[in-house]
Amino acid sequence: MIEPRFSDPAEEQDPATENDRRGGDRFRTVWRIAKVTRDGDAGLWRVRNMSDGGMMLAVDVPVTVGERLEIALSETIVIHGRVAWCEAGRCGVAFDSEIDGAEVLRRLAAEQQSGDYRAPRLPVHTRAQLVTDDGTSDIELADLSQSGAGFIHDGHFEVGKPLELVLPGGIRRKAIVRWSRKGRGGLWLTEPLGRADLESIRHFQG
Repeated sequence: MIEPRFSDPAEEQDPATENDRRGGDRFRTVWRIAKVTRDGDAGLWRVRNMSDGGMMLAVDVPVTVGERLEIALSETIVIHGRVAWCEAGRCGVAFDSEIDGAEVLRRLAAEQQSGDYRAPRLPVHTRAQLVTDDGTSDIELADLSQSGAGFIHDGHFEVGKPLELVLPGGIRRKAIVRWSRKGRGGLWLTEPLGRADLESIRHFQG
């Protein structure tokens, strides 16, 4: 089996350029975050480019050649593959089955423009704290994205109230309550989390 080739970031054209032909395959420069699920872990990784047979991801957590990945580009577009190579903050993935890359990008663009688009979120079930002028409240995180968090609580949080979210490991971010009802709520992080913070949910466990 011939492994698909992946372009090198040093050779990439301007990010606004969609198509870049190399080695008989068409690579499309992609700048978006995908939710990547693997054995016992999940994270938000950056997609650098994609062809019909594979893609290149930017990631700093350890990755193993041959490792199987489930890559969710959106809630409806999910691709399966295995790691073909990895080196210094990036890895190449060979898809289990070829895709129509141009059609996938068209669908992603349509989803994002529909108004129903939701940024990729990670399932994170761990304890955290919300700090307000009234004191500190313990909550259970349900999910995290770069700019949002879902949580479970047993108190009352006023919509629009500014506060500080304290995550395991001492990560602190200013946030605003977007909604709260029936023991659940959502936060908008006015100080977004960095991509590296979300490359593995193991960062928030224990």
